[in-house]
Amino acid sequence: MLGSGLLKLAKIVVTILLLSSSIFYISINYGRTESVNGLVHTAPLTSTIERGLPYQKDILQFNGLYSLIGMESLKLKEKLGEPSRIDRSSYDYDWWVYNTNFNHYIQVGIENDKVVTVFGTGNDVEVEPFKIGQPLAEIERKGLIKSEISLNVNKTPYRFVLTEQEMKTKPLISMGEVFIQLYVDTFTEKISSVRFLDGKTLIKLRPYELAYRGELLSAKKLSKSESMEVEKGNKAQIYDLTNIYRNRHGLHPLKGDEQLAEVAYLHSKDMQINDFFDHFSPTNGGLAERLEKGEISYQLAGENIAAKYVDGIAAVEGWLNSQGHRETLLNEEYNYLGVGVYEKYYTQNFIQKWK
Repeated sequence: MLGSGLLKLAKIVVTILLLSSSIFYISINYGRTESVNGLVHTAPLTSTIERGLPYQKDILQFNGLYSLIGMESLKLKEKLGEPSRIDRSSYDYDWWVYNTNFNHYIQVGIENDKVVTVFGTGNDVEVEPFKIGQPLAEIERKGLIKSEISLNVNKTPYRFVLTEQEMKTKPLISMGEVFIQLYVDTFTEKISSVRFLDGKTLIKLRPYELAYRGELLSAKKLSKSESMEVEKGNKAQIYDLTNIYRNRHGLHPLKGDEQLAEVAYLHSKDMQINDFFDHFSPTNGGLAERLEKGEISYQLAGENIAAKYVDGIAAVEGWLNSQGHRETLLNEEYNYLGVGVYEKYYTQNFIQKWK
């Protein structure tokens, strides 16, 4: 157990990230808020523009991850081999995770034995027609980034509306039957990672404000055991991506610590059940108190929290685009990480252990 003497020596670094989403449907109130330097504001809607790209109809296929959309799972296995693990998602597909190479990290979403979404990051990942590390300005000059994207799924019309900030941090681009979500590192203004989706999967994720007419396509409701599997998968993906991005910035990987992860999990669960979002828990105290209660010895500790992101991928990209969270995630002094996920509440606990 960490004594009071050690607590006085320990430096606690805590940072906050909240992206609390609701959506404006045509007939359902849905709002979106973002926390910027502690100030919560409502993101404005943008004006309507045409969806189509000038040459969109001529684009039918690209190499790399784009080409995996729609592929049968048996063919995928022939192409990529057995995945390192399979994680359940909240959106009807299972993630096949290929994580053996920091420079070639891939998650492939399989639903009904077909690929419906693919996520990739790393310098060696082929994400045509884009590239990891490509400046956002190049894509903007080509006129590919729009404030509205329209599509029809099962004869129901949908329209996604992106805010100005979303067009800078996670623009959505339509190419043929595939939708491409670019995650942008706003500190370098370059592409950090890419997610490819078919239309149905995009509707189920609803990562932007959405308007529709008719019956809303939604993912099936999960059982408690299935939700726990999703939490386990998000936890593993956050751990993977944290080390991938640390490697990208020339830092050593963090070792996993299950005792530390339990402290993180309990805080995520506490926030969700007791309806608060903060590093200080009304019942369990701040990070120092929670680490002491979990019998965690440390020299330096830090914490990132997030809520309401669609999944662990989105949460990590959000942390990277916030100064305080980025500094915590990329701190060279930490050597252990514990990740805890409860529903859509995410906590990272970092520590430097006593030498």
